[in-house]
Parts: sequence; structure tokens; C-alpha cells
Amino acid sequence: MSYSLQLKDLWPSVRVGLLCEQKYGALINSFSSVDDVTQELELLNATDFVSEAPKKAQQGAATSPPLCASISSKVKCYTFPRGDITRFRPARPDALGLLDYYLMDAASLLPVLALNVQPDDFVLDLCAAPGGKTLALLQTGVCGHLAANDVSISRTKRLYQILHSYVPKEIRETVSVTSCDGRDWGQLEGGTFHKVLVDVPCTTDRHSVMEEENNIFHRRRTKERQMLPMLQLQLLMAGILATKPGGEVVYSTCSLSPLQNEYVIERAVEIAETQFNISIHVEDLSHFRTFFQDTFSFFSDCRLGELVLPHLTANFGPMYFCKLRRM
Repeated sequence: MSYSLQLKDLWPSVRVGLLCEQKYGALINSFSSVDDVTQELELLNATDFVSEAPKKAQQGAATSPPLCASISSKVKCYTFPRGDITRFRPARPDALGLLDYYLMDAASLLPVLALNVQPDDFVLDLCAAPGGKTLALLQTGVCGHLAANDVSISRTKRLYQILHSYVPKEIRETVSVTSCDGRDWGQLEGGTFHKVLVDVPCTTDRHSVMEEENNIFHRRRTKERQMLPMLQLQLLMAGILATKPGGEVVYSTCSLSPLQNEYVIERAVEIAETQFNISIHVEDLSHFRTFFQDTFSFFSDCRLGELVLPHLTANFGPMYFCKLRRM
């Protein structure tokens, strides 16, 4: 009921997308010594959507070079074309046992690309487990220091597993993994990071539709679900406070709900201003829509930030992301 009001005539197609098998991208592991993996994927007609995007945008229109530069990082993620539902083979280890790629919802990469990590940046991934975005941040090859935190000890174990399976020891040692309550982070290490990713717990709409087990919409979890926007706001505030002046925060969810998306952003901007005297600028990410429209289906009516909608021909998402700059 609530999503049909928000998405109007788009809802039937989004609903069908949510009920069908999710589409994946293969995040190439630059630490693995498997050279032929990209050729293998290209022979299957998969393309690296990250490097393709600026090329297409430049052909199409005069996109300003700085915007292209903000995308052309070392991150490579292969996806099959729209409408192609081929599945990727499972990842394989190289001679040292590092896996050649990580399968993830390709839309999950957009918040990492939006963060636009620069050489020697101190980066905080506040809600890091299970670890896909942490791995993607390391693939940029430029994190000066990466702090990966998750409140759940069991999920942090999953994060360690991913780091072990994909990242060589000397790089793993530059990552500090912690299990604190992210809401306290501002008090622990305030104003120390150039870039902060706040990928909050949410209603995880796709899983909620598909899986009965541990479903957030179960009656047992009503209170927890109702409290989500509050938790999300507290985590985003902690992320803002952990950022240096001039630094940037990307907030993301895998929910379609404006209550968990734009409303949290609006409220955080207001609280930062009134309670902490911090001025926040919400960055325009509409160039992401231009760049990646061939790969993802974007919602055109998002008030702030960008929202990837599931769609049968491009069944990624939902993925909401919004970028804030601490002035």
C-alpha cells in the first residue's frame, strides 16, 4: 500500500522485480593474480559498468571532465547487459588462495563510487558487515587508512572471512575492524575522517519480500521496525560527527522507503545545524543517473539523493544513496 502511493505506476514493475531473482555484478578482486578473469567475463558478454559509464556519457553529451574523473576509479565490476539473466560462476581462488571476484548487487557499488575516495583518505565504514562495500573501498587502492565497524560480532566474523578470502595480509593490516555500536562513534573518534560510509540497517526490502526467516516485517519485530528511522538517524549523525570539516558522508539503504531515505537525510541536516552548529550541504548526484542509466533503473522523483529501483530488465537494488558534505 505504501509503495504504490510513493511509486505510483512504477510500483507493479518494481514489485515484480523484487519477486524475481536478483541480478548480480562481479566485483573484480584487483589483489588476485588471475589475469584472464576479465577476458573470460568479456567473452560471456559482460562489461565493466564502472569504466563504460564515463565513455558513454562523453559520447552522449559534454559531461564535465571532473565528473568523469570522480567515477574512473580502479574499481571494476562486470554486469551482463539489460535483460540478460546469465548467472556468474562461483568465484575461484588464485595460487595464493585469494578469490578472483566478489558477487554482489552491482547497485551496492554506487555508494562507494559516490564516496569518491582520494589518495591517503582516512575512511570509515560505520556499518561494514557483511563486507562487500568494505572490499570495494579497498579496491579503490587509495585508502590511507580504513576503519571497518559493525555492531554485530557474528556479522563482523563474516567481514573477517571476506577480508581473508580477498585481501592479502599486508593490505588487511591497514584495516582496523571493530565491533562498537556505531551510534557512539562520534564520541570515540570525532572529526577524524575524510570520508565516511553509513550503510545503515534497514527493512532490506528485497530480502523481506523473498525470505520468511528472521523477516523484519514479522509481528515479533514490529517495534524494531518502527524504530529503524531513529536508529538510522543516530548512525548518520555519528557519521557526520566522525567527519572532518570539509569531509564527506555517504548514507545508503537497500529500502524504497522515503521514511528511511530522504526523511532521515532532512532530519540529520536539521539536527546538525540546530544542535551541533554544523552546516551540511547535500551534494547533487544526478550525474550518476546520466552515467549509469544503461545499467540501472533510477527513480526520477527522489527529493534528495538517488534511488535505484528493481526492474525486470535490470534487477538490481533497491539501493538509495545520498552524499553530504560537512562544510
